[in-house]
Amino acid sequence: MATLTDLHLITSDDVTLVGQLATPTSTPRALMVVCHPHPLRGGSMDAPVVDGLFRQLPEQQVATLRFNFRGVEGSGGLHDHGIAERLDVDAAIDDLGNRWPDVPLIVAGWSFGADVSLAVSNPRHSGWFAVAPPLRIVPVSEMVASSDPRPKTLVIPEHDQFNPPEEAARTTADWTNSSQSVVPGADHFLAGGVARVVALALGALS
Repeated sequence: MATLTDLHLITSDDVTLVGQLATPTSTPRALMVVCHPHPLRGGSMDAPVVDGLFRQLPEQQVATLRFNFRGVEGSGGLHDHGIAERLDVDAAIDDLGNRWPDVPLIVAGWSFGADVSLAVSNPRHSGWFAVAPPLRIVPVSEMVASSDPRPKTLVIPEHDQFNPPEEAARTTADWTNSSQSVVPGADHFLAGGVARVVALALGALS
């Protein structure tokens, strides 16, 4: 059973964020930071896809960190429409990466969290895992992942209301080292699709 630890992360602009770390029973083989959906639409680190990854990945020896973006449920600061939130992602990557400096780390996100994570390029992480990214909350031109050589996996629900597979494929057609996986039968909210997302995450971490 994983060990759960409550965290306080400090961003480079001195905002304190609340988070949690799930540590496997032995030294992790991989690390993942998971970013949550839109704060103004009820998103938090307890959102279903985030919670599924957080609860299940440590069973496969993956240490997993989730956190609340600024302005959400105990985190300081104010919502900044995906701009200052990039500093929040950096703080989470730095915290987790510093705990196991030699273990590979993937930054993941769902919806809003996916878009924000794709705009973050931290030397400590080794790739991106973006679940149902709208690819519009953050301008695509600001998504540094698009031209970065590190691998990125985009997980697109078959019936996503905001960014269906065909549109996502067109938007990312010229992205470097990028792959797309479709979750059959699911919409943007991925009810019933969390197990598939976890399986795809494990594939990206292998």
